[in-house]
Amino acid sequence: MTGSPLWLAGKIAVVTGASAGIGTEIALGLARLGASVAVVGRNFERTHDACARIEHGGGTAEAFHADFAVVANVRHLAAELADRYPHVDILVNNAGTAVGRRRVTHDGFEMTFAVNHLAPFLLTHLLLPRLKMAPRARIVTVASGAHWRGRMDFDDRQHERAYSAWEAYSRSKLANVLFTRALARRLIGSTVTATCCHPGVAATDIWREGPGSWFYAPLLRLFLQTPARCADTPVWLAAAPEAEGQSGGYYKRRHLAPTSPSAQDDSLAERLWEVSAAMCEPKTN
Repeated sequence: MTGSPLWLAGKIAVVTGASAGIGTEIALGLARLGASVAVVGRNFERTHDACARIEHGGGTAEAFHADFAVVANVRHLAAELADRYPHVDILVNNAGTAVGRRRVTHDGFEMTFAVNHLAPFLLTHLLLPRLKMAPRARIVTVASGAHWRGRMDFDDRQHERAYSAWEAYSRSKLANVLFTRALARRLIGSTVTATCCHPGVAATDIWREGPGSWFYAPLLRLFLQTPARCADTPVWLAAAPEAEGQSGGYYKRRHLAPTSPSAQDDSLAERLWEVSAAMCEPKTN
């Protein structure tokens, strides 16, 4: 990256899923560039450990806790962040999961879709006022090359007919790319941009479940990238002067990359937006 080593000084960065893996490395990378980082994680101890790592390196960090499988937790987190910070310069939607068997959240949603798509969709929406208060703000959503095999089935969006961990994960990652596309259009004319990326496949705990994970995970770890290496593109999109003004794109290894035909379908993106907004609406008795 070009520019001052601490050119993010005075800026506020929110990183979700930052208690371990790629998320911690993204938070560390932004802190090294001078940002004050809101470290968001589900596990209390690991979230505070991540903050300690940042502070040990001379950075500034504050821990926030939220379970992204619970819509009320996402709303509470957004309120906490809005109370704590007058503006947010960077939001990195990194939190994600992959589950080996179908699970349903407290709110009645399929777990992978809820955590990987609905939670960042809602958090971004709720933090937009704070993002728009920044002189220039960036939203980066960590997607995946798995979106290429994703298919959006609105008649079975909860995977009730049949469940495959890989299909559920791929669909949620397609949703990330479609969300970014629709969000970027809505942000035209504002000071906020939105991008998404494939960070690389890292040896992290997200793959502790899934078909044959007990056998394949140890072998895959021999070929996967480190979390620090996978954090490079998200940090670049969130911080680099060269990425200023970029919006709507999907990136891989710091370069704009092609997406699947489904990920380029604006009508699909708009329908997903409408469905997601309806799913995130507060329930009334």
